[in-house]
Amino acid sequence: MEKMKPFIKTALEALGFERYTEVQNAVIPAALAGRDLMVSSQTGTGKTHAYLIPIFEKLVPEDDTVSAVIMSPTRELATQIEQFARQLAEHAPWPIRIGLYTGGKDRDREVDALKKRQPHVVIGTPGRIRDLTETSHALAIHKAKTLVIDEADMTLESGFLEAIEHIYATVPANAQMMVFSATLPESLRPFLKRSMRQPLLVDLVDHSLQNLNLTHTFIKCTSSRSKDDRLKETVANINPYLAIIFANKKEDVERLGRMLYQDGVNVVMLHGDLPPRRRKQILNDIRRLKYQYVVASDMASRGIDLVGVSHIINYDLPKDMAFFVHRIGRSGRMGQSGETISYFTDQDAAAFAFIDKHHIPIVIQGGARPEPLKRSSSRPSSSTTRSSGPGQSKEASKRPRPKTQPSRQKRRR
Repeated sequence: MEKMKPFIKTALEALGFERYTEVQNAVIPAALAGRDLMVSSQTGTGKTHAYLIPIFEKLVPEDDTVSAVIMSPTRELATQIEQFARQLAEHAPWPIRIGLYTGGKDRDREVDALKKRQPHVVIGTPGRIRDLTETSHALAIHKAKTLVIDEADMTLESGFLEAIEHIYATVPANAQMMVFSATLPESLRPFLKRSMRQPLLVDLVDHSLQNLNLTHTFIKCTSSRSKDDRLKETVANINPYLAIIFANKKEDVERLGRMLYQDGVNVVMLHGDLPPRRRKQILNDIRRLKYQYVVASDMASRGIDLVGVSHIINYDLPKDMAFFVHRIGRSGRMGQSGETISYFTDQDAAAFAFIDKHHIPIVIQGGARPEPLKRSSSRPSSSTTRSSGPGQSKEASKRPRPKTQPSRQKRRR
């Protein structure tokens, strides 16, 4: 931090920074040196400041054009990045203009403002940034020095690759490119390969997935109705500090939220179709512990850092198990204990192959695990499993917890 501009150092001190995180130590020097970067790092590791700090370090008062373009897949994530950027900018000795461009905002007003003055740092969703550069020609990014794609895997999942390619073609050919993601999907690699110049690879994801602070229970189900019953049983028997229930489909997020609400559970739903203002209010309420349960989709929850998540409940196991990694990574942080509870059916053999590959220690309840997709021989599973009947197993209940979450009284609406 000693070599930073004084205003950046002041801003970081005001934010309580004492030292850089692992990802910041790996990224900031390389970014300041102008390297292209491909960074794999999970939510909550400090990656946003890992690219914001170098961007702000390179800003100069006499440059009145767009210096950096930061793309994020959702309005919520873009807004969160903008908040971090403004916390740095408010300490600068000259006015640094931050522009936030996402759907759900008055486009005509944005165009009028851009005709008068351009921002120094552009933050937004790829679709809106493309619209403002290609359709209205209001946003001038042709002199940008840095291009950042945050949550790249989720950005691709949202169908933004074409917009990203347009934005990439608009910035200068020598612009620095930094890509951040919890995983780097194969479908994104061809674009990155032709777009980046000898990128430095920084992989800080814990691929072992053996977090000793987490316990993993897998409960056998035979149908959606069986899953609903299991979920009700789980909610009746745990008292989480904060629990996130993940479902693969938005329709299930809404249905499960209504079902639990009708049962008197203190629950809220979080999915991608929420209006921005309502979404922001819900997130603020969650952080203030107004709710004990959050039913969410993967897309709606990515990149949102919630403190104190004690339980993760997988109503569905995701088809792409990279999302399983994202989900369970929200609990068992900072030395706190956490618990994951996953409902499975005989159709989830691929998920168990992933669990075996990564040697995740699990407890199975309510029935046998699915048969492997291909079995050349009857070898035993390589994962550490212990079967038990329905309900909490004695072995699981005796497992030592390294450090417990703060307790809170079980609250109903």
